[in-house]
Formats: sequence, C-alpha cells, structure tokens
Amino acid sequence: MDYETARRLLIDQTNLNAGDTFLGRLEQSKPPMPGQVTSVLLALKVMFEALKDQTVIDRELASALFLISGEARRLFDSGLARSLDCPPLLNEDLGRIAIAVKSIFSGNWQA
Repeated sequence: MDYETARRLLIDQTNLNAGDTFLGRLEQSKPPMPGQVTSVLLALKVMFEALKDQTVIDRELASALFLISGEARRLFDSGLARSLDCPPLLNEDLGRIAIAVKSIFSGNWQA
C-alpha cells in the first residue's frame, strides 16, 4: 500500500454517512466488515512510515486520524461493546488503532 492509497482509505473509512465504512458500521452498532481493521492498521503503519520525519500533517488527514481513534472508541463504548455481534478482539483492535495514531503524531512507533 502506498501513501496516497493509505491516506484515501483512512479518510474514506471515517465517513459516518456511508454504511459500509469502518465508522459507519460502528455508528450503526455493527461490527467492522472482515478485513476492515487489518486494512486500517496497515494504512496507519504506512502513514507512520511516510510521516515520521514530517512536522506538519494536512488537516483532512489529521481529522481522519482523530476520528479513526477517538470516534471509533466512543461509538464502540456507546453501543457495540454490549452487542452480541461484537467481535471478541475489537476492543483490543481499537486500542492498537489508538496507539498507531499516537505513534503517527509523536513520530515514534509505539505499537
């Protein structure tokens, strides 16, 4: 995955109005589709590698990073965690996503 593909994937997956995106599914109290979390984590790793020496991150990407970690956790905590459809590792996956986003902002890989 290259930088532009990873960037577009992260931005697209934070669209709450689309029912098949990562955040869209969490908004509906549905689990992510198979492979969605893996794709998000891979995109975050690509972003880290591309941005680790940068001092500026564009606003659209920064917003997506914020949403993919903070809003995903909020949506999970507000409903999906109590759902019978919740995958058993989703809570840990959201933790990995948050650590990867923190790594991007800090410039030091922590995951």
